[in-house]
Amino acid sequence: MIDPRRLRVLRALADHGTVTAAGRALHLTPSAVSQQLAALESEVGHALLRRHGRRVSLTAAGELLVGHANAVAAELERAGATLAAFAAGTTGRVEVGSFASAITQVVAPALAVLRSRAPDVALRVRDVEGHASVPLLLDGEIDLAITEGYRLHADDRRLTRFPLYTEPFDVVLPAAHRLAGKAEVDLADLADDDWVATLPGNPVRDVVELACSQAGFAPRIPHTSDDFRAIGALVRAGAGVALVPRNALRCDPAGDGPAGDGALRGVPVRGAAPLRRVVAAVRRGSAEHPLVALVRDALVEVCRPVAGRG
Repeated sequence: MIDPRRLRVLRALADHGTVTAAGRALHLTPSAVSQQLAALESEVGHALLRRHGRRVSLTAAGELLVGHANAVAAELERAGATLAAFAAGTTGRVEVGSFASAITQVVAPALAVLRSRAPDVALRVRDVEGHASVPLLLDGEIDLAITEGYRLHADDRRLTRFPLYTEPFDVVLPAAHRLAGKAEVDLADLADDDWVATLPGNPVRDVVELACSQAGFAPRIPHTSDDFRAIGALVRAGAGVALVPRNALRCDPAGDGPAGDGALRGVPVRGAAPLRRVVAAVRRGSAEHPLVALVRDALVEVCRPVAGRG
């Protein structure tokens, strides 16, 4: 194994031409330079220098080895530059956990912003339901969790959170539903309908059941899915009605459903609609880490128009 510190001595001898000058450049005595060179020649099994009085020149083996020494030195310089950039927060990786609609609405656009603004910051995205992302965050498996605000305990000092956007829940109806032409819908008017909802334990399910309870009934839920596209497909097929966050299916409250196909109607709830407050959370103490701050700022920036749609 070649000692890279001795390669530095060889480079200095090639650059300066004498043992004394090389030692002065390296802050070594001439004796130490000679010892390092002898050890290097022993390691490689070749003579590396020719002596011409006080001056030295490289042998053919020395020329070859200096070429490699220059390559090693360049890689070490690059390593130093990379570490300096890492320390400055301009390069590195951030792991983000988010539920699917927030990935579509804000995480993917934020990733695009980062690719143009900070191309050396790698954003790794994991699709995970909001209620499951916080344990991953606390376990150190992700660096930032996007979740529903009411899933975070206000007094949890392990976390720092910042708001992203708030969106209302809309009633989603098949195009042929008796209330599909209404500008607003009372949830109580849907007490006798079948419902399509997320699975128990999903925070959206909690919102739906609470909203229906406040309207005076318990929803009858024969169909369940945690995939909002699947919920939309079931509603479109006439399996029931649903209550979903507005951005989840991107339903236009005054017009067509997803992709503008006209098969669904997203209708605002009359009165105080349930709200989903979406936040980003990080482990306390990491909020001002340069990489985390870059991602946070990109998320907040792309959230402004999303929040406006709510």
